[in-house]
Amino acid sequence: MTDDLREHINARGLSSLCPVGIRTGGVWVAQALRERLGIQAECGELDITFYRDDFSRIGLHPRVSPSRLPFETEGQHLLLVDDVIMSGRTIRAAMNELFDYGRPESITLAALVDLGRRELPIQPDVTGTHETLGPRQRIKLRGPESLELAVEEVPDA
Repeated sequence: MTDDLREHINARGLSSLCPVGIRTGGVWVAQALRERLGIQAECGELDITFYRDDFSRIGLHPRVSPSRLPFETEGQHLLLVDDVIMSGRTIRAAMNELFDYGRPESITLAALVDLGRRELPIQPDVTGTHETLGPRQRIKLRGPESLELAVEEVPDA
């Protein structure tokens, strides 16, 4: 994934990127990519809970914390990172929040895992792996010290 991202950055001529991870797994992946790519900017963190389009259905998540962007987004090239992309709705919410902080010059989207079940036309620029899960399975990233992907069975409701 790091090599593909480096190639993407070079092809687009991006000289500096500001990494932004979507909590929680996206932050862990963004930090790892930042180190591997030698990105100077500190990682930003987004909590997109209030920007979700299903907020009224899921209610308030018990662990909402403020987003933290240690840089201006206006005119910046952002590297938006999530651990798993499925429907595209989390990414849409993250972009809505980012634009509330200012208009970035560009957003490069990286996802560690692509489950390919889009409901919105949002595609990552760089993906670590593509996976297909059964209807009762989900993928979970464990970390942050050692990142590990695990497939879990969803219990009956």
